[in-house]
Amino acid sequence: MKFLLEMRLLLGRSLKTTLRNPVWVVMGLFQPVLYLLLFAPLLNNLKMPGFGNTSSLNIFAPGLLVMMAMFSVGFAGFNVCQDLRSGVIERLRVTPASRVAMLLGMVLRDVLIFLVQCALLVLIAMLMGMTVDPKGVILLFVLMTLIALMMASASYALGFLLKNEGALAAALNTVTLPLMLLSGVTLPLSLAPQILQNIAKATPFSHAVDASRALVNGQLGDQSIVIAFAIMIVLMILGMFWATRVFRKAVA
Repeated sequence: MKFLLEMRLLLGRSLKTTLRNPVWVVMGLFQPVLYLLLFAPLLNNLKMPGFGNTSSLNIFAPGLLVMMAMFSVGFAGFNVCQDLRSGVIERLRVTPASRVAMLLGMVLRDVLIFLVQCALLVLIAMLMGMTVDPKGVILLFVLMTLIALMMASASYALGFLLKNEGALAAALNTVTLPLMLLSGVTLPLSLAPQILQNIAKATPFSHAVDASRALVNGQLGDQSIVIAFAIMIVLMILGMFWATRVFRKAVA
């Protein structure tokens, strides 16, 4: 109970800070919505190998969710840099609260905001004509939660290590941009040369994108779903472990 109380207090503090300046919440959704409104219609007449007559929105929108997790949640570590500079972390040093509870309180804030953004993006896509499978969408949000937990944890760990927004942005862009391009977010990898398809298979987010599209389209028995969940669970555990170790040293 003490652990849950400490986590709730940190979560409440983090949410209040975000609600005082909600511009980043809106900005995190702005780019994916632009992609959805201005880029998705260009795909209507594009015949994509392996997808038959599936609507372009059913292919494009699930990939946007993964992209939003990579960039919106991936830059959550900026909050750490600001807290370090403003002395918040120094004040946390003297508290007897669990370091893991503190970390989870901050990470869960970013996950909750991301899930709200996901819901809004799915709603907009549905209004534009995307059809979804109800059970698949529930599993999709579970998968997005795992990705968000992993990305937020890794971002916080990097934030504590680098302690500078410029260095953090450079590091994240160096990693996330190639991963996004190799994940088939904007266009399916079935359109890519075979060498790129082989490289993409070694990246975790390509499996997440494939699983997201299968879930939206109700293909619940697709093998990509099991693979994506297995990969993301492992990466989430590793990300949380890494972030916890770094955070404990930062507030020891």
